[in-house]
Amino acid sequence: MKIILASQSPRRRDILMSMGYEFDIIIPNVNEDLIDGLSPAEFAATLSRRKADAVAGMITVDNDEFTIIAADTIVAINNQILGKPTDETDAFNMLKMLSGNWHSVFTGVTAVFLTNKNTDIVTDVCETRVKFRTLTDSEILNYIKTGEPFDKAGSYGIQGFAKDFIESFDGSFTNVVGLPEELLTKLLRKG
Repeated sequence: MKIILASQSPRRRDILMSMGYEFDIIIPNVNEDLIDGLSPAEFAATLSRRKADAVAGMITVDNDEFTIIAADTIVAINNQILGKPTDETDAFNMLKMLSGNWHSVFTGVTAVFLTNKNTDIVTDVCETRVKFRTLTDSEILNYIKTGEPFDKAGSYGIQGFAKDFIESFDGSFTNVVGLPEELLTKLLRKG
């Protein structure tokens, strides 16, 4: 069975490699704009499914079997979704909002099992609660200068410089990084 990671995220690639999988990468081209009326968990699941479907549509199965893994991570505080920042001001405002507060990180994960006989799809969502300590404006500005916030939902990466901002978390660490190992293992067993 060939595994395909439907993601350009180096963090997802690293997690999948650390789990011992060999895989190829196909980057999906999907619209990631917010969808009105969906909760953060529903939105994460929807985007992971869109990514998986986009890559599945690029594959010719023939006699091979494929497993496609797609994920999307959403940061939300008080049910407000915080996407990737558009600029320094946006990053500052998000980090200021997270400062001293609990928020949720949702990762939707979809696994598509393709054979020449059928297609099975499973999707689920993992939630981790994260609490930032209270940050000073200068800490936030210095963090923004590192450039780290700009490709990350909620403007931070728990595995990078922002690890010093975390006071506590409840749930999967790898979920906050971008691919919850426990959930992925559960989904792959269904294939």
